[in-house]
Amino acid sequence: MFKKYSIFIAALTAFLLVAGCSSNQSSTDSEKKVTLTISAAASAQDALEEIQKNYEKDHQNITIQDNYGSSGALQKQISQGAGADLFFSAAEDKFKKLVDDGDIAKKDSTDLVGNEIVLVVPKNGDSPVASFSNLAESEKIALGTPESVPAGAYGKESLTKLSLWDKVKDKIVYGKDVRQVLSYVETGNVDAGVVYKTDALVSKKVNIIDEAKADTHSPIVYPLGIVKDTKHRKEAKEFYEYLQSNEAMKVFEKYGFTAK
Repeated sequence: MFKKYSIFIAALTAFLLVAGCSSNQSSTDSEKKVTLTISAAASAQDALEEIQKNYEKDHQNITIQDNYGSSGALQKQISQGAGADLFFSAAEDKFKKLVDDGDIAKKDSTDLVGNEIVLVVPKNGDSPVASFSNLAESEKIALGTPESVPAGAYGKESLTKLSLWDKVKDKIVYGKDVRQVLSYVETGNVDAGVVYKTDALVSKKVNIIDEAKADTHSPIVYPLGIVKDTKHRKEAKEFYEYLQSNEAMKVFEKYGFTAK
């Protein structure tokens, strides 16, 4: 009888040890480290970095890696197979291209925030520009390349609508993204620049002197989507949903974005 009892206890102990190991293994698997890559418009950098810091604090197994640039360049990278889990674009047409090509599913996308176009001048300087109305008096104006930089495209639309494009087009210094345009103004290499309001607000080296009215350009919309080929769909979906949360939206609004 004692022998049978001992065998039973030994078997039970072995079972519990195996079960415990399996449980620990499952726990370890569920907390595996994951790095998410988000390709995002350069104009979203400051807001995104604060949002990501908040998210990583509560999701310690997640590291978010950023790939900032012009929306046109990022769209081409994703089209060519560059690794990305999410795309946060400053241009609807660049985003739509990926949806149309099947790189982002429509159901995995949303219009997240909006922005405004403003005219800025160096804070420490004697720029002759006071508003869009006398922009033609400048010698050099910074603008994002309209074909690849959404802020540049919106800016060109506004300048055309205001009958200024033909007067200033030969004075324009083009930037590869909105942050480069901002840099040209900050360093005084140009008299003025056309950038997003969100970029102007985070710089201590420029002054906003005018805003382009909404009826002078197409609506400024930042779409967000999950890239179809993501290797971390569950984690990408969770971060995608977090970016739409009230907590994240408060940060976007703090940096000058508008909720859609």
